[in-house]
Amino acid sequence: MTENKRQTLKDHILVIAPHEGLVSSDVWLQCRKKLMNNTTFQNGRKAQNTWLAGKIKCGRCGYALVSVNSSGIRYLRCHKRVDNIESCEGCGTLRTDEFEQSIYTQMIVKMAEFQTLTGGNPAKVNPKLTALNVELAQAEAEIEKLINGLMGANTVLLSYANGKIEELDAKRQTIMKEIADLSAEAVSPDRIARISELLDNWDNISFEDRREVADGMISQIKATNESLDIVWKI
Repeated sequence: MTENKRQTLKDHILVIAPHEGLVSSDVWLQCRKKLMNNTTFQNGRKAQNTWLAGKIKCGRCGYALVSVNSSGIRYLRCHKRVDNIESCEGCGTLRTDEFEQSIYTQMIVKMAEFQTLTGGNPAKVNPKLTALNVELAQAEAEIEKLINGLMGANTVLLSYANGKIEELDAKRQTIMKEIADLSAEAVSPDRIARISELLDNWDNISFEDRREVADGMISQIKATNESLDIVWKI
């Protein structure tokens, strides 16, 4: 079987560049994440078959699920399996209409939980963001304590302290990235109000309005006929 060059490192060459990058890793990762979450369709095409287009992925291989019509019934199919039937087991039988209704129900529940959590005030601080900020402060305090304790330390203690500081700094960087990601994805109070209004009037809103709601609430959905995993923005 021919190996997929995107999935194997065989015969690849890794070159370590000693120079500092022109763009910091944090900035590059943030930009990369935005591009990966970009739901704009290529060549000016607009989603027509489902308002969840661009959000739903096969729960087995991670490729996009596409809505296809078969004998008057819409089904979700794994794009990878469509291209090569042996490449993925597929997502099983998922009827598009039933799936969309299920996701709508999940969005109603999520919005109710969100409004309860924030006391009806979307501007309230995200609890997860608060916890991360506390964790960041603790890591920085530990680093400062170690640095302050290095005065007059011997070689062994210096080596231990440096290793511990590097470990804590790596943790600090990870926490800072999580905080940046959460802050970047924060949904404004006005947007929440708009989404809530559209959800309440779901049967009467347009296809594009439904797309707007999905984009405002959901980052990604991984699904099969046996499992459902929704990554929320709120």
